[in-house]
Amino acid sequence: MLAIMADPVAEEHASQVGELCCECGQFHLLLDNHLYNFQDEVDDELICHICLQPLLQPMDTPCGHTYCFKCLENFMQEYNFCPMDRKKLSFQQCHKSSLLVRNLLDKLIVFCPFKAECQQTMQRCELEAHLQNRCPGFKKYKSELQRKKNPISKGKEDPPTKVETNTPKDPEVPSGGSSLVAESSAAAVVSLGTAEPGLVNPAFEETEEDLPQRTSLVAETTTIEIHREDPEEELGMRIVGGKDTPLGNIVVQEVLRDSVIAADGRIAPGDHILEVNGVNISSVTHCQAVSFLRHPGPVLHLMVLQEKGFSNKTAQQDSTSVTNREVIHVTLIKRDRSEPLGIKLIRKTDEAGIFILDLLEGGLAAKNGKLSRNDRVLSINGQDLRQGTPEAAAQIIQTTESRVNFVILRQPGVQLSDPVEDGSTSNNSSSSSSNGGSPVHHRRRLDQNHYRRKSTYQKDLPQGYISHEKTVAIKKEPKESLGITIGGGRDNKNKLPIYVTSVQPIGCLFRDGRIKRGDVLLSINGIDLTHLNYYEAVSALKSNAASHSVILKALEIISLNSPEPSLDIKEQGFSWSPLWITWLGLPSYLHCCQDIVLSKGNLESWGFSIVGGFEESKGNQPFFIKTIVPGTPAFRDRKLKCGDEIVAVNGVPAIGMSNSELIPMLKEQRNKVTLTVVSWPGSLV
Repeated sequence: MLAIMADPVAEEHASQVGELCCECGQFHLLLDNHLYNFQDEVDDELICHICLQPLLQPMDTPCGHTYCFKCLENFMQEYNFCPMDRKKLSFQQCHKSSLLVRNLLDKLIVFCPFKAECQQTMQRCELEAHLQNRCPGFKKYKSELQRKKNPISKGKEDPPTKVETNTPKDPEVPSGGSSLVAESSAAAVVSLGTAEPGLVNPAFEETEEDLPQRTSLVAETTTIEIHREDPEEELGMRIVGGKDTPLGNIVVQEVLRDSVIAADGRIAPGDHILEVNGVNISSVTHCQAVSFLRHPGPVLHLMVLQEKGFSNKTAQQDSTSVTNREVIHVTLIKRDRSEPLGIKLIRKTDEAGIFILDLLEGGLAAKNGKLSRNDRVLSINGQDLRQGTPEAAAQIIQTTESRVNFVILRQPGVQLSDPVEDGSTSNNSSSSSSNGGSPVHHRRRLDQNHYRRKSTYQKDLPQGYISHEKTVAIKKEPKESLGITIGGGRDNKNKLPIYVTSVQPIGCLFRDGRIKRGDVLLSINGIDLTHLNYYEAVSALKSNAASHSVILKALEIISLNSPEPSLDIKEQGFSWSPLWITWLGLPSYLHCCQDIVLSKGNLESWGFSIVGGFEESKGNQPFFIKTIVPGTPAFRDRKLKCGDEIVAVNGVPAIGMSNSELIPMLKEQRNKVTLTVVSWPGSLV
């Protein structure tokens, strides 16, 4: 798949074809695609089936094929069908491929075309900058070209001109729906109608029945500036992913309440973090990303990719320009948890989201004066409510101790239609009052049943992990402390086993030296600790520590590829817990599973994408949830999280399956599916 390279200094060729392209360094017609010499054979999934070269400015068709922008544009000037399946097609129906796909293409490794003078290789997106600023061959070519154009100045070599080295911009394609006002001057709206190659993507595939309602999945890259009064204060979010995991990208799993990120209100679970303070982290390991995000500083600049859900044709026609909208941050402070805010919220069927219906006279919100009727609530305390319900908002308000941080979208001059009264069963709207935070129709959710991972669901440890079981027998004084602190417990939200959070220098275990921070405790003096909650484990450890001898069984998880980053500055204020990537090496028999049941209508997508599965080159890999799409069944259910491992589908184990085996199984489930998942807490940053 190597492009043919012309001799860059051949005068005869130059006179016939013209000057070398300053972006790719090769001869081609002005309207043709750039040419590149790729180091490795490029996957067929990334090849344009018109020019048979790796895709440039890729465009997706509604029928699921991808071509170069120029190739497709030229083809559609003569024909009105897709080149692959000959289905009827117009260029206006096509949209840009996802940012993730374009990044993948840009990272393909290419040779410098001036092999005689320069033997460097680089990512495709870096070639133009290399030619303009660093390549001795291109510098020589420009000097010779300059001498030919100006024979008088022969012998005087002009220095190379410094040019702006932006990568070629993708052609603008109309996007669906309106975007939120971002802090960046120009937020890039991209379509995610097609997933990354190799991505199991049941959420994104649209049937012909869907097309009248939905056009594409829309996402937006946004630059967000986070300010911290204490430069070492944790941001308050959990992350998953990294290039050393099947997820690839760094994804926000959870935003903690009352945290810096929650107070800012613009980052939500499911956002992909692309850059931290100008450093690209879209292709770094999990531990490297943790180090970048834990780095102290008063100001943090984050570039994130945020999915906005499926764009709707009618919404495109009716939406008002973003410039007429204003994003406003409002903080209300309650004296205690039970104090009402005095806000009535409403949801409309013709538009997603929650709106403020009324501010009760004398209430906290009315006295504050910064919220208004008709404001749309985007988030509360960092919890994304763009596709939320009044009940969800009321629950967040109800459980907040003091500070309630609102992010709202205000559009001047827009009035809500007449509301349905509280308690009405009309389908036109639903409403909730935050007087005490109680929704009108409040249904208490029972905890999901968790259970030990069944033997039929168990798997081998992933590549790159070793688990070492050790037995530690210690003779001690009866009053001498073990000297450890612990975390986890089966009462934990993620049903974690008991693990060691610190080994204190005052106890017998520190003196022995075999028990380390991060070890999973299996038993003490024959008492099984793996099924206990936190307080039961504390009690068991204390009572058995009173004897003259203690026998501890523990499990040490070793990640060969990703040693944990060293944090010298007082753990940078973090209460220690294992990184998300560490839990991936926990043996299956210690996992706790839960069943999540999703239901959907005939025209809906499930609303999640997954990565992983069996590959010849990598063997068996777990399936992970990578994306949850706003406004879909998986998003509304709120139990599934990015980074969750899919263990089984409707009771059928996913272990050993490939993408091509799991996709049909998910597609076959028309209205209901049961996902068995294991959920590990993301790494805290």
